[in-house]
Amino acid sequence: MKEKVILAYSGGLDTTVIIPWLKENYDYDVVAVCVDVGQGTETDGLEEKALKTGAVKYYLLNVEDEFVVDYVYPTVKADAVYEGKYLLGTSIARPLIAKKLVEIAHKENATAICHGATGKGNDQVRFELGIKALDPDLKIIAPWRIWDIQSREDEIEYLIKRGIEVPMKKGDTYSRDKNLWHLSHEGLELEDPSIEPDYEKILHLSVTPENAPDKPEYVEIEFEKGIPVKINGNSYSPSGMIKKLNEIGGKNAIGTIDLVENRVVGMKSRGVYETPGGTILYAAHKELEYLCLDKQTQSFKSIVSNKFAELAYSGEWFTPLMEALIAFVDETQKTVTGTVKLKLYKGNIIPAGAKSPYSLYNESLASFTTGELYNHKDAEGFINLFGLPLKVRALVNKKNNVKELV
Repeated sequence: MKEKVILAYSGGLDTTVIIPWLKENYDYDVVAVCVDVGQGTETDGLEEKALKTGAVKYYLLNVEDEFVVDYVYPTVKADAVYEGKYLLGTSIARPLIAKKLVEIAHKENATAICHGATGKGNDQVRFELGIKALDPDLKIIAPWRIWDIQSREDEIEYLIKRGIEVPMKKGDTYSRDKNLWHLSHEGLELEDPSIEPDYEKILHLSVTPENAPDKPEYVEIEFEKGIPVKINGNSYSPSGMIKKLNEIGGKNAIGTIDLVENRVVGMKSRGVYETPGGTILYAAHKELEYLCLDKQTQSFKSIVSNKFAELAYSGEWFTPLMEALIAFVDETQKTVTGTVKLKLYKGNIIPAGAKSPYSLYNESLASFTTGELYNHKDAEGFINLFGLPLKVRALVNKKNNVKELV
């Protein structure tokens, strides 16, 4: 009996080539596994296609709700944004896919796992760190680091020579990754940072601001302990929540970014990312935290947010530090409960009010009218103590005839 290899299968150009390549270069039976994290219709017809190109078995695993609950929600609660822009759409899906590949490998008694990530990309790191963390005994095959194929054009020619249908047109060679959370685009004119993206051609989830409605739309999101539970008073499943927000955000041109980012492997790359629902959710969650978190927690959490984003981006999800950060974030979210209203207009998100039973905003303290909780006279002693180091320094400078430059 032949040994088995589990292939992370999408049905795209890379994995379409990989099935016959594995059969030609390894004495393995290929088990194709498509992990559905929200690709939508992209999974239609994949079983027939995988078997037709040489796979002995095909799995389709729908994990949309698991993706949202175990990966999206922790990331939102952490306010994790990579390099100030990227909401980690591809990054946070990869550890879940790796987890499912390992589970199928155990079920099938497979020897190896194969992925189609390139040797220049981040995903090879994310997949392989996940696999190593969950089962270090599994062999990993990464064709892009082994084969002689050098480009997408080479892949197309490879399939044509073998009489296999090419899953894309030669003129449409954007590299895309779609899941419930986002859609990324790389390649073609995007490889030149000096060129404006052709958004009319690129965008799938969203519209451009010019094509968005001329009237603003309001959306109200209710949270419980940092987790969204209702949109405009209506309850949804975890995946349904993201789909609804994608619909609302997409038609209002929310959440499209053009980013030149630092990849894990050391180079810079450019991509266009669509995250309409996620961008709304981040904005609403942040507004609620402004109400509910104290100064020191909010300040320290910004440091945690950055580290969380770095770990998620680099594929270090199944690590002790990530576990610790998630635990810290969950502790901060115990009082992040309430509702936030946002106004969406032509790509803009404008806060329109927030309320929470745990709000630390006290109208009596904040008002210009003097309240019983605040005595203006107390400020004098506070300022004297708070400014004492400045006063001491000024006295020393005066004594030594040191002139400050203002």
